[in-house]
Amino acid sequence: MAKTKNINRCDYGLLRVATAVPTVKVADVEYNLKQHIALLKKAHEEGVQLLVFPELSITGYTCADLFRHRPLLDATIQALMHLAEAARGIDMAVIVGAPLSYCNRLYNCAVLLGDGQIIGVVPKIYLPNYNEFYEARWFASGNEIKPGSRISLGELGGTSYNNINFGPQQLFDFEGATVGIEICEDLWEPMPPSSRMALAGANVIVNLSCSDEVLGKHAYLKRMIEAHSGRLVSAYVYASAGFGESSTDLVFAGKGIIAENGGIVAESERFSMEPQLTIADVDIEKLMVLRRTQTTFTQLIQQPEEETWYSEFRRIMEPTQNGYATVGLTKLTPPDFEKKLYRHIAPTPFVPAEGDDMEARCSEIFNIQVAGLVTRLQHINCQTAVIGISGGLDSTLALLVTARAFDKLGWDRKRIVGITMPGFGTSGRTYNNSLGLMESLGITSEEINIKKSVNQHFADLGVDSSVHDVTYENCQARERTQILMDMSNKLNGIVIGTGDLSELALGWCTYNGDHMSMYAVNVSIPKTLVKYLVKWVALSSVDEKSREILLDIIDTPISPELIPTDENGEIAQKTEDLVGPYELHDFFLYHFFRFGASPTKIFFLARKAFAGTYDDETIKKWLRTFFRRFF
Repeated sequence: MAKTKNINRCDYGLLRVATAVPTVKVADVEYNLKQHIALLKKAHEEGVQLLVFPELSITGYTCADLFRHRPLLDATIQALMHLAEAARGIDMAVIVGAPLSYCNRLYNCAVLLGDGQIIGVVPKIYLPNYNEFYEARWFASGNEIKPGSRISLGELGGTSYNNINFGPQQLFDFEGATVGIEICEDLWEPMPPSSRMALAGANVIVNLSCSDEVLGKHAYLKRMIEAHSGRLVSAYVYASAGFGESSTDLVFAGKGIIAENGGIVAESERFSMEPQLTIADVDIEKLMVLRRTQTTFTQLIQQPEEETWYSEFRRIMEPTQNGYATVGLTKLTPPDFEKKLYRHIAPTPFVPAEGDDMEARCSEIFNIQVAGLVTRLQHINCQTAVIGISGGLDSTLALLVTARAFDKLGWDRKRIVGITMPGFGTSGRTYNNSLGLMESLGITSEEINIKKSVNQHFADLGVDSSVHDVTYENCQARERTQILMDMSNKLNGIVIGTGDLSELALGWCTYNGDHMSMYAVNVSIPKTLVKYLVKWVALSSVDEKSREILLDIIDTPISPELIPTDENGEIAQKTEDLVGPYELHDFFLYHFFRFGASPTKIFFLARKAFAGTYDDETIKKWLRTFFRRFF
């Protein structure tokens, strides 16, 4: 197998992992070895860096008392050495399952190999011996192995496979990815070994399994893997045996599940009669940012070393690190992620994905906003809310939230005072929508035209009103805020802020103007989500008249309307022409602030997410605009 050329590629903090579920013949090691090599070659062609096979994959899980027979164990050792040789010269770490004898006891092991070497052997700790399982009949627990133990397998073709690290207390470092290994039942325990591994530094957990099929078990398993990967802030790569295992007592469907921080990113087909390779690119860089952010994750590590159990893990790494055993590991040259990415990049990451839980997600977001406002109103004993209604998305969502809050409190909506303040750039469309929405929602409606007062302000300042500069725009924004603030004083109410997260991040608001309020209900809602929530309300919880108005507001170009309308009375000032598409900025915002992604990585991800929508130059242009805001 040809060695990967030393190509200067950016890994973007990603690691390409895969589960391999071969078809097996029970106790036919020669046949099983061929299946392993075929899947290894296929994985290499796809640029896989870490490949995980199921539990006892070399022999098959259902060998039963054949596990005691010397010929099977000898054939297993030969197969492992041949498989290591097959992996020579390629940039891939491979983990397979095999029964191995050590000190005259048999262990259910995971064997990590790469580039012609067997790097480490990890025995299973928890052996199920209940219901349909009776592994303790054949195997001993890895808990019995003393730290620092070594196992010797022999030689093949002049290569020694002796003095190999052996025991459950091992982690394997691969240039940024630290891999911990557990086997099947280990995951189901109250304190899985992987929990300790994660605290000791593992960010990729692999599980070699042979989980049988019981009604409802698969759904439970998926939830458990999702939750565990989230709890550990890790990737979790789960490979379970499938077709070819004995069906005398049990059925094995074959499962490859790859999860990352609480969500499944790739999953194989169950009950397939063919070998399966399931590939995903997991984001190691993102996981490490999240761990640094989640400070409670490291509190156990901050204890004195002698008081913690995480220190019992040995780090098997390259290059040499003082104080640890060292094995020359294969260098995991990154694949060409530009060419093909095994990872879905959502173009609107803040927006709930289409699916069964979409309704629940929208309801939850909206009710968080409502609950925040309800708490504030009760705390300050205020029963009047003042909102500037422009006929745009942000003020619309703020009004919908406020109306729901008043309903929840059992208060009259007439105590919500909506004020529309037409100016030089107000279009007929937004003006009519603002009035119509206030009427349909049953709130108190006020109209205060700001043209006269702003013109007087221009005269006082000596400003030429024909020059549509920043002063021209901001005078209008500040006049509107002054009206809202003064009206709230008059009515003993509070001003409900309408600005959203995207505007605040970009600085697209007027200082001491629309950036001011007494309680801002949209401050954590990005623009793409604002639009989505308004649509959700329109389609789920309002009357027909309100629905028509809301849907028209959604279709209206986003604008502060601070520049006069065109000759047809239409909006002339369109925000996205000036600051860029909000779907791009929200994408940048999500990856930069939540995961600390670099500009290079964000550009790479955006190209994948918006392929066919925006070209590279457009993405670069607005990415520069975004980062100029912060640096």
